[in-house]
Amino acid sequence: MAEIIAKIGKEKYETTLTAGKHKIIADEPLTVGKDKGPTPYDLLLMALGSCVAMTLRMYADRKKWDLQEVQVVLNQNRAHAKDCGDCESKEGFVHTIKKEIKLVGNLDDTQRLRLIEISDRCPVNKTLLGEIKITTTELT
Repeated sequence: MAEIIAKIGKEKYETTLTAGKHKIIADEPLTVGKDKGPTPYDLLLMALGSCVAMTLRMYADRKKWDLQEVQVVLNQNRAHAKDCGDCESKEGFVHTIKKEIKLVGNLDDTQRLRLIEISDRCPVNKTLLGEIKITTTELT
């Protein structure tokens, strides 16, 4: 996996992201930035959506199922933990990601149900639901 580099200058809040030979721009909406690219949360949801779609494609191909297309629609919201009745966290924010999947193809109900189950097994989905530790050091 390529090392990811995020670089920002004085231009609010345009950030160049580099992954190997690939570059994209991240930014904030016009309310605070210049809307030159997706926001950091948009990029997070894009990572999840692409992983889910690829995982379903791989699984259907391996099973030789007639999956013609996958569309993954994602939304993210956050709420105060104290306002969430069924959440483990009681402080800070609880983030909720809504994932809707459209499966196009000649699939029976059992295949559709299995693909929906498999969608939770993509590596990014599992990472987001697992314990994450981030270490921070200063580059010299």
